[in-house]
Amino acid sequence: MFCREIMTQDVQFVSPDDTIQVAAEKMRDHAVGFLPVIDEDNRLCGAVTDRDLTIRALADAMPVDSLIAGVMTSEIVACSPNDDLAAAEKLMSRHKKSRILCVDDGRVVGVISLSDIAQAEGVRKTGKILRDVTEREART
Repeated sequence: MFCREIMTQDVQFVSPDDTIQVAAEKMRDHAVGFLPVIDEDNRLCGAVTDRDLTIRALADAMPVDSLIAGVMTSEIVACSPNDDLAAAEKLMSRHKKSRILCVDDGRVVGVISLSDIAQAEGVRKTGKILRDVTEREART
């Protein structure tokens, strides 16, 4: 199975110059907890999660007009939509990520989450990936 077969293609984005309030509103309005951050050339430069907003912004009492650039994660874990799904699963496990971006020529074309994998792969495979991804949380 290829990544393109299960990736979510209707991806919402934010810019590094958007505010954390804009990101929170997009997450609420689109029922997502993850937004890729793209620059003015529509190139991927990071991601922001609901956890980033909570841990980096809310916990530090940042004003709602603070920029995404100050809370986003610049570490990008991505695959190609033409990659085998097993390659994406390995990247997710290795990097402890519950979502992975599908990128083509530097542009986001989709996102694969653990729930996408669960629907495509079944319980046993998803359970292993979930254990790998959450291992960091069990140690803290």
